[in-house]
Amino acid sequence: MIKQNIGKRIKELRKRVGFSQEELAFRSDLDRTYINSVENGRRNISIVNIEKISLAFEYSLKDFFDSKIFG
Repeated sequence: MIKQNIGKRIKELRKRVGFSQEELAFRSDLDRTYINSVENGRRNISIVNIEKISLAFEYSLKDFFDSKIFG
């Protein structure tokens, strides 16, 4: 369940800021296919990669996790 929730959160934030998966991958120094598999809940994501993605959105980790999805 947590993999799916984190994936949903990444997708939600990505769409909110108007990034494609390719743009997010570039900004976070991760592969687009990795972003896709995380967003779809098929991949475990490390806290290090969550931080990379969070910084790509210019959010703190607190902001990343501040959502009703995790409430």
